[in-house]
Amino acid sequence: MYALLLGIILILLKYLEVGPVAGWSWWWVLSPFAVAVAWWAWADATGYTKRKAMEKMDQRKQDRIDKHKQALGMKARRPR
Repeated sequence: MYALLLGIILILLKYLEVGPVAGWSWWWVLSPFAVAVAWWAWADATGYTKRKAMEKMDQRKQDRIDKHKQALGMKARRPR
């Protein structure tokens, strides 16, 4: 995500001809997008994206369970 944001900023700087970025080659300006594509390909291929989504879902589930237990006056489960 940071590479994508950096790429957008560099394109704006190149287009508006601001600072030293105006003299850079377009290859350097567009390189953060290649890095972002490589990152997303790696994250999807290794299961990183799915694992992070499952961890987030599990945490939300556990928070919801703890909230309901607290509302019932039960002690919430301690993390393992």
